[in-house]
Amino acid sequence: MQQSQVSKIDPEEQIGFMNVDDTDFSTFSRGQQIRHLEVEGYVVFPGILDAELIARLKAELADAEMSHKSYSVHQTTSVKQPQWHSQAVAELIGYPPMIDFLADLMGPEIVFTRGFFQRTHPGSPGISIHTDGQPHGSDLFGYEGSCPRLVRVLYYLDELTDKRSPFRLIPRSHISFHAEASPYVRYKSHPEEITLVVPPGSAVVVPSLVLHGSHPNICSQPRELLQLGYRPAWAGPIQPVEEWDPELVSSAPEIAKPFLQSLNTTGSNWEQPHKPVGMKSEATGINPSRWDS
Repeated sequence: MQQSQVSKIDPEEQIGFMNVDDTDFSTFSRGQQIRHLEVEGYVVFPGILDAELIARLKAELADAEMSHKSYSVHQTTSVKQPQWHSQAVAELIGYPPMIDFLADLMGPEIVFTRGFFQRTHPGSPGISIHTDGQPHGSDLFGYEGSCPRLVRVLYYLDELTDKRSPFRLIPRSHISFHAEASPYVRYKSHPEEITLVVPPGSAVVVPSLVLHGSHPNICSQPRELLQLGYRPAWAGPIQPVEEWDPELVSSAPEIAKPFLQSLNTTGSNWEQPHKPVGMKSEATGINPSRWDS
């Protein structure tokens, strides 16, 4: 990959510390993976994408039209959702190794909610600590971010080093009741935040309400990231959102179509009887022992 000159980053944008997480996620059982996501607010799948798939994704995204963020020309995002630009990204929506995990986490009815491609160039400042969801909606995520259960799968197409815009987050922030955990608040940094450095092709999965961000890119190479959103089918938005273009869905690869359901799919039911007919007496998805598997 061609190297480029690193632009100077404003000292005010620098974070003066880095608490790198050294957890060996490659040894985790499924129960440990689910527990870490539910409790700590993140889980890592090291190298879940092989080199051939990474190369295909990069090649198909190389000519994606990009726009930059208001705070830096070095932080760029695809204008079009990447699954409508790249067949490889569309296939990634139904990628079996990740879908197997998501089905164990959420159940079999899963809705894909959005795709996002980011290219962070050398000289980009870090991303402020924020959430990817707001329960009442916002101008950033619309009402997609209001879904009560929503995860982001972050596929890193490049290695994350301590200099190459590594991911950072505040563990357990998604389960705090405190006002300082408001999803409408942003932070420059937090003394107990942690940093993830991972090999290329790794996936980081986070719930939408965990507080997270990134460090600046102070190396000489860009960092490419694909972000895919998923939720259980019952967890619809609080207000209707724009549906997928039917023509795009019909032309999507077969592996993706089960997840390209209506974005307004929901299990909402205002009238709630105290003794509904057919109540079950077991539900493994909420077993307190689900982390033991």
